[in-house]
Amino acid sequence: MAYPTIIGREAEIETLDRIYKSRKSEFVAIYGRRRIGKSYLVNEFFKNKIIFSAVGTYVKDGDKEYESYRKLQLSHFYDSLIIAGLDSCNPAPTSWREAFLLLRKLLAGKRNRRKVIFIDELPWLAGPQSEEMISELGYFWNSWADSQRNIVLIVCGSATSWMLDNVIRDYGGLHGRLTEKIKLLPFTLAECALFYKREGFHMSQYEIAIGYMALGGIPFYMSKLRNDLSLTDNIDRLFFANENIHEEFKDVYAGLYSSKEKYVEIVRVLGTKFYGMTQSEILGATKMESGGTFSKLLDNLHESGVIRKYPRYGKERVENVYQLTDFFSLFYLRFVEGVQCKSGMWHTINRTGKFYSWAGETFELLCVSHLSQIQHALHIYTVDSNYCWNGKTEEGTGAQIDMILECDAARTDYLCEMKFSESEYTITGDYNMNLRKKLEAFSNSSHHNRTHSIQIAVISSFGIAKGIHNDVVNHSVTLNELFNKSGS
Repeated sequence: MAYPTIIGREAEIETLDRIYKSRKSEFVAIYGRRRIGKSYLVNEFFKNKIIFSAVGTYVKDGDKEYESYRKLQLSHFYDSLIIAGLDSCNPAPTSWREAFLLLRKLLAGKRNRRKVIFIDELPWLAGPQSEEMISELGYFWNSWADSQRNIVLIVCGSATSWMLDNVIRDYGGLHGRLTEKIKLLPFTLAECALFYKREGFHMSQYEIAIGYMALGGIPFYMSKLRNDLSLTDNIDRLFFANENIHEEFKDVYAGLYSSKEKYVEIVRVLGTKFYGMTQSEILGATKMESGGTFSKLLDNLHESGVIRKYPRYGKERVENVYQLTDFFSLFYLRFVEGVQCKSGMWHTINRTGKFYSWAGETFELLCVSHLSQIQHALHIYTVDSNYCWNGKTEEGTGAQIDMILECDAARTDYLCEMKFSESEYTITGDYNMNLRKKLEAFSNSSHHNRTHSIQIAVISSFGIAKGIHNDVVNHSVTLNELFNKSGS
């Protein structure tokens, strides 16, 4: 079945289609970064098949006195029950136990073959003291909904870390009860191209890539762009002429009621080091205490897709590096935070040294986020590991390789260099020599498997210009190839 209003999301659509056609009750948790399109996906896929829908209400940090917060959420839940068809003679619930009994009563009176329940923004609905609500949700599922065999319960939330701790990794009433979990990711470049085409934009792949490096393929931010403005004007309008941009940045990390500030602090620190930091370096910069709580913060940021963890070889010991990968946050921290913003600022930055420095680094992250497309372009069937290597040449100078793809089946290590440019990239004599020194340094290192061949791949915006120094390069991958659909 086609869903013309949904861009991409083929795997997620297949999963939702399968659970709807299932002959048993299904409990699905959908999580992912704020603004990623979780609610849109569910509402557009199921449409009028949803017979009950409730959404948690966001309450500012200073207004979270528990009883009044709980009363507000229960009141909104009751309103949703009435809208869904519950007889208003039923008194409003004063506890979550009563609320789920009313939901059970509503569902029991429906004759639908499959009964889809959608609870959106579950973290806000449950509140800062969420034990009661989660306990009753678990009881509702375990004592009744699961045995009905025709219930599809979908919960989702933007507070990714809360979803992980209280639903997906829960060891209480919900432990082992989820039948599916869906982690929603940003659009790929190919999906962005489809989105912009549908919205009436006529953007080049280069402009789409620049937009991606600022917005990160987040559908909500993309929807704010106007097709009667240039990309430069749109970025300026979204970041520099938007007085709410600072709150938007903070709200991305409203992952736990008690720890939002800690998430933001870690992200800010990582924003100062584009290539990332080790755990000890983050601890030193934030002055946080080492231990399970800190590790949990990093794990939650990693699971939400805000940061990535990758190995860096070349020293005596392998270093695990944490890198900020949320493009929106990187752009905000680099150009917006702490600056007196005004309309027109991006026009003064665009195509200056500051722009090219940012684009050069961020293009590398763009490539890393499209690894399957690079793998397809290089005709690599399986990648056994990918990592950064930071060693030394025989002369003792640094030799950093942005990304190495290790393919055991082909007995080949692919040394990948990422180069941003506005035209074909020229391999100069100096760069040729630099690549040869990196190649020699890596091949002589203890990490290199002596049975493996080595090939050099340069990933650039428009390919490599013809020249006498290109002989060191085995593969050229272009931006166009990063637009391939799912690496196909």
